[in-house]
Amino acid sequence: MLLANFIDLFLDSAPWLVLGLILAGMLKMFVPMSWMQKQLGGHGFKTTVKAAILGAPLPLCSCGVIPAAVGLRRSGASKAATTSFLVSTPETGVDSVTISYVLLGPFMAIVRPIAAVISAIVAGLLVGRDDQPQNINSKASDESAKEPLKGSCCSSKKNDVSSCATSSAEKHKHSIESEPDCCDSSKDIAQELQGTPLIKRIVKGLHFAATDLVRDTTVWLLVGLFFAALVQTYVPADFLVKWGDGILAMLVMVIISVPMYICATASTPIAAGLLLAGVSPGAVLVFMLAGPATNIATLGVVAKELGKRALWGYLGGVLGVALISGIVVNYLVVTFGFVVMPQIGEQNALLPDAVVYSSSILLAILMAKVFFDMLPIKWAGKGCCSE
Repeated sequence: MLLANFIDLFLDSAPWLVLGLILAGMLKMFVPMSWMQKQLGGHGFKTTVKAAILGAPLPLCSCGVIPAAVGLRRSGASKAATTSFLVSTPETGVDSVTISYVLLGPFMAIVRPIAAVISAIVAGLLVGRDDQPQNINSKASDESAKEPLKGSCCSSKKNDVSSCATSSAEKHKHSIESEPDCCDSSKDIAQELQGTPLIKRIVKGLHFAATDLVRDTTVWLLVGLFFAALVQTYVPADFLVKWGDGILAMLVMVIISVPMYICATASTPIAAGLLLAGVSPGAVLVFMLAGPATNIATLGVVAKELGKRALWGYLGGVLGVALISGIVVNYLVVTFGFVVMPQIGEQNALLPDAVVYSSSILLAILMAKVFFDMLPIKWAGKGCCSE
């Protein structure tokens, strides 16, 4: 029964997740970070809103957004715009919206990105209250303006490495961000590919989706799907109803989500499992907003780059809007009867079986490759070839 439920969830998720990965890969290839820097290199409410809207669809996880946000700040973006980008980007994305549609229903797929953008704007405005443009290091800004952002200190170009080596903030970033794939996912590939044939960019986008994006999400996606199947199989429907509604459940979600390191896409099947266990839709939304935006690595960068006072504004904006959004969602569900529940099998009924099974097989192969690629690293660490 557990295996059957897991397979059903995987089949339901696969077509929409593959679609989201493809869209995310295309965004990565066609939206240059240098263009993002140009759009966000200013101050004021308009720039803060623009940062939230531009960051929302981008395929950057909680880890990959860190060097991108640092680059924006060093290129002259205000604290408010940097914070807004840093919140909206990991909280939602085209891939997380598609999987939200199939696992949580259309209502949640609409509410989630809206709440994420509002959360980003509020956090940005709170952090930007004491922002002073003259405090930005002019030398760093000038250097960034002369050369487009390559995404992170993991860039292969020597001049990028040397400039990063001289930055204490970048050193701090490396100390809390050790996964190389996250660094790779933040490189400004779209800038590098400008002028290349369209087909080449599409192919590279598909390759990026099939490698970097899958690698960044596989483990937590499988954990989330297994958790959802576990709850569906063994947990009574009313098990958590006693505390699944109201502010108490939302505060519990905050406590759970803050120390977690999870991206928006991978948090969705976990959210589906929580719904099956009886947790209210509002509390689930709190988890999906707070989890990707409040991990320890992001909070460390906020404190280092924007200041300790900014950290409190950041947390206040993210968690405050998450709690208010949760309350509003619960009210809308109760008052207007919106359905927020895993639609097991219902969405795939609209898709041909060939699409469902082919996308599931493709996704399973890509995920299996992630684990297969890890094996040589483990063997090398054990010295298997040292004889």
